[in-house]
Amino acid sequence: MARGRGGGGGGRPIAVRVKTARRRRPSSTEWLARQLNDPYVAEAQRLGYRSRAAFKLIQLDERFRLLRPGGRVVDLGCAPGGWTQVAVERVGAGSGHGAVVGIDLAVAEPVSGAVLLRGDFREPEVAQALAAALGGAADAVLSDMAAPATGHAATDRVRVVALAEEAFAFAAGVLKPGGAFVAKILRGGSEAALLAELKRAFAELRHAKPPASRAESAETYIVAKGFRA
Repeated sequence: MARGRGGGGGGRPIAVRVKTARRRRPSSTEWLARQLNDPYVAEAQRLGYRSRAAFKLIQLDERFRLLRPGGRVVDLGCAPGGWTQVAVERVGAGSGHGAVVGIDLAVAEPVSGAVLLRGDFREPEVAQALAAALGGAADAVLSDMAAPATGHAATDRVRVVALAEEAFAFAAGVLKPGGAFVAKILRGGSEAALLAELKRAFAELRHAKPPASRAESAETYIVAKGFRA
């Protein structure tokens, strides 16, 4: 599968207008219009990525060099598999180099070159299956997890940060010295304790909002490198 930077080439595409259907809520119509007019959605379809989110990881990797050939990578909350696809490409797992293991509560279609586990990454049996599939300490733990939105911004921020904290607790047990950790959070506070822990545990800590992340979205990513085991 070819790597992509997103956006596509050629002239500016003509915007698609979506009419409001009788049984469709306005919010659903707005979402559909964004999807139809989103160049990352079109590029993901062209390149065979399962979601536009694949370009977020591509852009984070190009900026921070997170995924090295032959590396071992864990993708938490992997469904539908866009980040897993990118990780497989970049470490070379599809040709027998490195390893990529994705974990999710939801069902995800198999990704060539990766091992996908269904379950809660906090459960001991899932951790055991991960260790067997990974074959050693991880070079990177990735988390694009987000709790279902409640519509209450403050609650949503707290829930997403709580997932990032759980992801870090997991990462601290599987990362090798010098490893990297990436997790999604929502801007607006409540992550101070997590950031303090990450500063102690890693040599480098950055915030990043990749271009593929929609401008109106509150999401941003914390990128930690140089794990102090």
